[in-house]
Amino acid sequence: MAVRTESVNFTGALGDRLAARLDRPIGPIRGFALFAHCFTCSKDLAAARRIAAGLAERDIAVLRFDFTGLGHSDGEFANTSFVSNVDDLVAAADWMRGQGQAPTVLVGHSLGGAAVLAAAERIPEVRGVATIGAPADPGHVVHNFADRVADIERDGEAEVELAGRRFRVRKAFLDALKDHRLEESVGRLRRDLLIFHAPLDQTVGIDNATRLFVAAKHPKSFVSLDRADHLLTRPEDAAYVAAVLSGWAERFLPVRPPAEAEAAEGEVAVIDAGEGLFPQWVAAGGHRLRADEPARAGGTDSGPAPYDLLLAALGSCTNMTLKMYAGRKGWRIDRLATRLRHDRVHAEDCADCDTREGMVDRIERHIAIEGPLDAEQRAKLLEIADKCPVHRTLHGPISIVTRAG
Repeated sequence: MAVRTESVNFTGALGDRLAARLDRPIGPIRGFALFAHCFTCSKDLAAARRIAAGLAERDIAVLRFDFTGLGHSDGEFANTSFVSNVDDLVAAADWMRGQGQAPTVLVGHSLGGAAVLAAAERIPEVRGVATIGAPADPGHVVHNFADRVADIERDGEAEVELAGRRFRVRKAFLDALKDHRLEESVGRLRRDLLIFHAPLDQTVGIDNATRLFVAAKHPKSFVSLDRADHLLTRPEDAAYVAAVLSGWAERFLPVRPPAEAEAAEGEVAVIDAGEGLFPQWVAAGGHRLRADEPARAGGTDSGPAPYDLLLAALGSCTNMTLKMYAGRKGWRIDRLATRLRHDRVHAEDCADCDTREGMVDRIERHIAIEGPLDAEQRAKLLEIADKCPVHRTLHGPISIVTRAG
């Protein structure tokens, strides 16, 4: 399945703009995951990209973002701490919730794994947490700059070199690492836990996975990553994580389209999704899509609303009709965009309506046509728009015959 990646941003815990990418399937989305990257890494680490894409290919959309002061996010790394990273994760979940996309699954790599374990209890929608090469103690990261710890303790801060880049680390960063009791957080997690770890991990030893597993209550699972390194640099290791993760998350996600969501040629089938009041599966011409209502109407926003689908039918028919007509005439259209809006208005306010009483449905259609066309040609195309088959159906007498069975 194709994957679409969108660049988005939101405000982090310290008030800075955080850069993020949302990887989503082109098609129905079964759920959302939030991904936290490793210490001083970024959302664009190869493993993060591959895991996110692998999940999106399996109908799970993933938000991955740069923590404050890293990657393309604003702010100063020196002002951050493990606590602020956890707060950034909560801010990311808050943003997702505001978009109607609250995360069901948290995924964290290395220190990001420790962060998602600490953040989970503050994100009520989360059903499962997965870690990849996570330390049992956030203070484990100090070994990356152990030779400068004394300087940081003495002077309050120092510049350290990590992976060829220089970062300023302050004493508050060390103190926050020392103060956090991650194994206590794991003990009260109350979510399904999946621990990935490589036995040969030279950065975060396998004993960390043991400590996390022992601290956690059931249900909990452990998956060995065999010959993988800490950063999952081999594409096949990241692909394996995505495949196992998506299978594990099945229990948290809405069901896939039922077998009966199939339509005969020339038929459209609409099957209740069994996920509450509104969600529906729509099968048409070998394609499957969702219909739902937005959150403000009591739905889950997992697909277009019925009137949105109606407008989509009219808009797509309009564009197809105009392209066919222009093609027959030899007219060139470089770009064509039709935007539609549906409203209920008072009949007395509708100049083109036959009735003057009650409410009537009104569809506003705005057609933007770019290309070397003169005024007469453009006027003719607008006239042709009113002759598209769906337009005629909406304007003509309609007989809807309903039968049981």
